[in-house]
Amino acid sequence: MQNTKGVLLLIMGFMLCFTGCQSEKKKEETSVKIGVKKKESSPFDVGRAVFNGKGKCYTCHKVDKKSIGPSVIEIMKVYAEKEADVIAFLKQEAEPIVDPETYTVMKTNFSIIKTFTEEELKALEVYMTQISKQ
Repeated sequence: MQNTKGVLLLIMGFMLCFTGCQSEKKKEETSVKIGVKKKESSPFDVGRAVFNGKGKCYTCHKVDKKSIGPSVIEIMKVYAEKEADVIAFLKQEAEPIVDPETYTVMKTNFSIIKTFTEEELKALEVYMTQISKQ
């Protein structure tokens, strides 16, 4: 009989621990869903998300070779050499300096670029700068 009480207490202890852990897990999941524990993204990560997602830049620009448009390496090299502002170009505040012949194709994408926030534009520049140096 005493052995049975010990087993019963052991089972009840496991159940309490299990349900307690489950409620903590649910509390953590809920707080993550509502943004309490939301992880901050680095500018590089935001830029990568814009380049490969919202901006669809990858469809015309490859990292290391010309595609429809110049490579990211070429773009960032020319902008660095000429001390030019790639963000100004993306905002249509500066003329194209890398591959003016393909500018007409790029012009169709400015409607998408106009939806970028200032943070996304700066993050895109960070991303392109960093991947061009790899």
